[in-house]
Order: sequence, then C-alpha cells, then structure tokens
Amino acid sequence: MPQSFTRLPPNVQGALWLLAAGVFLSAMGVFIKAASAELHPFQVAFFRAFFGFLIIAPFALKGGFASVKTRRPWMHLVRGLIGGTVLLMMFYSVANLPLADVTALSFTKPLFLIPLAVLFLGEKIRLRRTIATLVGFTGVIIMLRPGGETDPVAFIALGAAALIAVITLFIKILSKEDSPNTLVFWSSLILSFVVLGPALWHWKTPSMETWLLLIGLAAVGTIGQSMLVRGYAAGEATAVTPFDYSRLIYAGVFGFIFFDEIPDMWTIAGALIIVASTIYIARREAKLKPGAKTAAATFDGPAGSNSPDTARHGYPSASEAPAAREATAKTG
Repeated sequence: MPQSFTRLPPNVQGALWLLAAGVFLSAMGVFIKAASAELHPFQVAFFRAFFGFLIIAPFALKGGFASVKTRRPWMHLVRGLIGGTVLLMMFYSVANLPLADVTALSFTKPLFLIPLAVLFLGEKIRLRRTIATLVGFTGVIIMLRPGGETDPVAFIALGAAALIAVITLFIKILSKEDSPNTLVFWSSLILSFVVLGPALWHWKTPSMETWLLLIGLAAVGTIGQSMLVRGYAAGEATAVTPFDYSRLIYAGVFGFIFFDEIPDMWTIAGALIIVASTIYIARREAKLKPGAKTAAATFDGPAGSNSPDTARHGYPSASEAPAAREATAKTG
C-alpha cells in the first residue's frame, strides 16, 4: 500500500476500501448477466463457485488437511447446501432482474437476521430495532409493489437474502470451534458440488468469449470480496457501513450503461427505506455492543466468508472481531 494511504485515518481507509469494493462487486452483476446470455445462470454459478474454490484451497490447505478438520461435518454440510441454494437463487435473480433491484434486495439480510437470532440464538432486541426492522420490511413491500406488476423473480432474490441470514447464524455457531480456514474450505468445497448438479442439467460448452467472461467474473468477485473484508477490518462498522451502499449507485449506473435498465420510483423509494433502516440497526448495535463489525451480502453470499484474503490471513484479529463471525452480532 502507498504510504500516503496508510497514513489516512482507519475509518477513511475503510471507506475507500468499501467504495472500491463496490465497483468490483457490482461489476459481478455485469459479468453474470453477460455470461447468462449464452449459458444458464446455474452453469455460471458453478464456474464462479469452482474457480473460487481453486483460488481458496491452496491457502486453506497450507497447513495440511489436518488444519481444516472439523467436529461438526453435518453442520458444515447443511451450511454448504444452503449456500449452494443461495448462489443459484442469486445468480438466477441477477440474470433476470435489473441489477439495482437485486442489489437493493440483497441488503435486506439484516432484517431477516434479527428475528432469526431472537428465535434460534435467544438474543434480545428492544423497541427501536424492532421498529427499524418493520420499517425496513416496509421498504421491501414498496419495492415488490403488491397489487402491481411484480416480477416473481424478485421473491427469489428476497428468499436468497433470507437464506443468507440463515447462513450467518451457522457461521456464528461454527466459528466457536472451527477456524476461519476451516469455514472457508468446507463452504467452498460443498458449495461447488451442490451447484454442479443443476449446472450439468443445463450444461452447454462455453464459447471463448464466455470463458473470458467467466474468468472475469471470478476475478472481480475475488478482488471485491477481499477489498470488502479489508474495509471492515480497517474501520469501525458504523463509520464504513454506509459506504457499502454505494453498490446501489454502481449497480444502477452499470445496469443503465450495459443493459438499458432504469430503476423506477418504487425501486428507488424502497431501496432508500431499506438502506436507512439497516444503517440505523448497525449504528444502534454499535452503541450497545462497541467494537462489533458487520458483514454484507454479495452475489456470492455473505461477503468475507469465502474471500481469498480471509483464506490467506484469516479474519481480522480476535480483538477486531471477524467480519463473518460477528455478522450476527448486529441482531441483538
């Protein structure tokens, strides 16, 4: 890193990392849509998962297979099955919905995470966050336009966000015993096998042009997630989280430039409500649990859970609280 960058305040560094990450993570949608013009989205999802595993495995297995052993294989299996389902749902949604719509709906994860944490982890929430959650779901309803013309695929994207919240609960439980490398390795391996079946059902040999798109997809996804993890490791969650929502702007711009997509007033209004409610939840959580970090949803699922940066170095030090491990902390 240039010395001029490292001299910046940590929160400024984190914000810049997230702004840069947003470009790459939003570009994923462009590559997914472009590749899906020739291949079924399920096949595109398989290549993303497989290429991701090839990148992650050497780092995760650096200490040998013993370093990724687990005493909870069945829980890893269930997590991987859910993760594969999420990947298929998200890629199908990206291929068939405007980029801005999918991005906005992906940010609803914290809204689902709160009631799940209350039900399954016994966490308590108070009136303010309860109201913020209800307001956030109001934004979802506005985006889905009940009684109007709603694309059914939007419900698939929303369902994917809900399942990402479920995965986050699994991460919270598994991380009590397993290392980040173990979480990363088994998630990536199982996910690749889960999406292989649907991909084979729709298999078509990619053209050279599409191969380049698939490689580009893996590259921007890997770079974007690594930047996202670095951003949350560098700055305080309450300070840097708002910059993660820059992806809504990038998605809208990319959608307009490459696919002639123009978000309508319902999408914009609903997205603003979702963003406002989730930022409030994050800030409220920071007051109650100082030092807590957060994690965001990407087209691959919870960001940071399968990034090569995590596989290489692990999550930020224990005192900083790992992004994926503490994603559920914001549900109190």
